Amino acid sequence: MSVVAQVAAGIAALVHVVVWICEAFPIGRVHRSMFGQPASDVPAIRLWAFGVGFYNLFLAGGLVVGLFALHGGQELVGRTLIFYVSWFTLLGSVVLAVADQPELSRPRNQAWGGVAAEGVPPLVVLVFA
Repeated sequence: MSVVAQVAAGIAALVHVVVWICEAFPIGRVHRSMFGQPASDVPAIRLWAFGVGFYNLFLAGGLVVGLFALHGGQELVGRTLIFYVSWFTLLGSVVLAVADQPELSRPRNQAWGGVAAEGVPPLVVLVFA
């Protein structure tokens, strides 16, 4: 696997760790600043956001374990994990883009930064691997 693909996998893992922290812990502040929603909405989504945050942590873990396996002599295991999680997160970014509907109360296309952060690194992995 090329160095470019490995670096992109590391960046993807880092992105998902940051998302884990933002969704699982300071969700009140993140919800208001990133999505522009009132604080009164936070209790309704707190449990959901906590679960989604850890989901992102587990995706990052898959990439990190894949990189360790790749460098530990288990190339097939490492490549398989990295490819699977890269496809998973790339397709997840497509879902995020499709879900960005104008009827939501936030401005249209506000999620495109998240789409790019979630989708570009795994796309680089898949192209350069």
